[in-house]
Amino acid sequence: MTSPVELSFEFFPPKTPYGQEQLLSVRDQLAVLDPNFFSVTFGASGSTQERTLETVLEMGATGIETAPHMACILSSKEKVRAQLHKYQEKGIKRIVALRGDLPSGVGAPGELPHANELVEFIRAETGDHFHLEVAAYPETHPQARSFEDDLKNFKRKIDAGANSAITQYFYNADAYFYFVERCQKLGIDVPIVAGVMPITNYSNLIRFSEACGAEIPRWVAKQLDAYHDDTASIRQFGEEVVTRLCEQLIAGGAPSLHFYTLNQTEPSLKICKNLGL
Repeated sequence: MTSPVELSFEFFPPKTPYGQEQLLSVRDQLAVLDPNFFSVTFGASGSTQERTLETVLEMGATGIETAPHMACILSSKEKVRAQLHKYQEKGIKRIVALRGDLPSGVGAPGELPHANELVEFIRAETGDHFHLEVAAYPETHPQARSFEDDLKNFKRKIDAGANSAITQYFYNADAYFYFVERCQKLGIDVPIVAGVMPITNYSNLIRFSEACGAEIPRWVAKQLDAYHDDTASIRQFGEEVVTRLCEQLIAGGAPSLHFYTLNQTEPSLKICKNLGL
């Protein structure tokens, strides 16, 4: 059937030959869902940017557009310019443009300290060559002073030339819809893709969520905690919770779902099958 919503999937560069082999298998299994694009992250402070490019080219071998994540924190304009030219040479047409995290103990953020400046620089250097995705935070960026300030920062990225946005994951559909509504009132009309994190491991979910500011609803946290080390029950419950969330997002008009796969097939694939995609 034709999907009522577009799909995309995020991966990270594997560190071993076995991890690379496994990722290519994940790619092939998710490619059958005909996603709009794949994306590939980088390490802290862009430390695996070269491996990101290698992985992008490997993932794109299926013909599915694959976008590298690009961070500007701690970088120079010269370095970003060189990376952009390399991406152009390789035929890459989409970039996920991010600020990135400033490591603790590091003072100067570099020549492009904010994501809107990265977007503006990419447009100045390459015109409309790239489709630019940026990050959005329905539950507010953890370092933002307020929701209102974060909304203004998001608008700066769109005004600088971003084509669309991918949200941080969340488990409260109302947070997404309220964010989209507020963006529309500010005149922001780009697609805002809903980021989706399947639930497979409770301790990892707690760690990820504390770092990125995503809220785990109390009822979900209590149920996951009750399962302790029962991995099968955690996965089954997580699948039900995230499937229901996606159903609400699709019914409410979300233009696309972006799955944070953690280089795994089954969690995302099962949710998509539950949705009839």
